[in-house]
Amino acid sequence: MNSLASASSVLRLGLHVLAATVWVGGQFVMAGLVPALRTLDPNAPRVAAQRFARLSWPAFWLLIATGVWSYAAVHGNTTSSAWNTAFALKMGAVVLSGVGAFLHTRATTPKSRGIWAGVSALASVGALLLGVALAG
Repeated sequence: MNSLASASSVLRLGLHVLAATVWVGGQFVMAGLVPALRTLDPNAPRVAAQRFARLSWPAFWLLIATGVWSYAAVHGNTTSSAWNTAFALKMGAVVLSGVGAFLHTRATTPKSRGIWAGVSALASVGALLLGVALAG
């Protein structure tokens, strides 16, 4: 017989999924909007990116916090080497996503901004998929 998740699990996973929608989904929304924003004003993508950063970086740190919470809640019952390997890969993808996003904000050329945005987005999707695998 299946049972419902505990209230703390619903809160933990709900916050994690909400933060992922902002961090991962927001990257793709911004990528889709940039060409249209450029037609409105050459500075519009920069302004939009600054506003997005006000949402995305707190979401990133919420992902980290709820990820640590999830690890503490789940790892005590999980000794599988496959799970531990997937978790380590996910953490690597999370770090790469954050570093890529940070370097994107510091890049000085359109090419380097595009490269770092791509690195962050691909790593974010990798972390998301690994998170789904970890959920079992």
